[in-house]
Amino acid sequence: MTAAVLAGTLALSACSGDGDTDGSSSATPSVTAGTGTGGGSGGASTPSAPVAASGELEGSWLATADGRAVALIITGEQAALFATGGTVCSGAAGKEADMTMIRLSCPSGTKDRTTGMVDSAEDDSLKITWDGPAGAETYTKAEDGQWPSGLPTAGLG
Repeated sequence: MTAAVLAGTLALSACSGDGDTDGSSSATPSVTAGTGTGGGSGGASTPSAPVAASGELEGSWLATADGRAVALIITGEQAALFATGGTVCSGAAGKEADMTMIRLSCPSGTKDRTTGMVDSAEDDSLKITWDGPAGAETYTKAEDGQWPSGLPTAGLG
């Protein structure tokens, strides 16, 4: 069961596109070196200089929260998050000033994990503090499409 969930998550991570029609090669928003907080005209600002997250963030990261599986997948500056129950989010991971941030947009409108600051990134552990209700979470790196050992999976549905 868990391998099927992970395989489905990884398959979904290959999907992209958010209806953006500006002709850019990337459909996901990028984290930029600046920290703009709005202003300007008409909604979201256009990123000017994406700064990719370091290689230590690359990969598939798994956690459990409130009895649900959460998968965070980071490739270059692109990030995607999937949680059992239907949460699907996409966005970017990268450096902002002296911090490594993850910024996601979730079409369902959920705000649990939309802005997160990476507290630490190790070979097999990623700690993120989300601005939303999810708060601090620790993710374990998935290797070769397998659930990491020690990850609590009992009761996941």
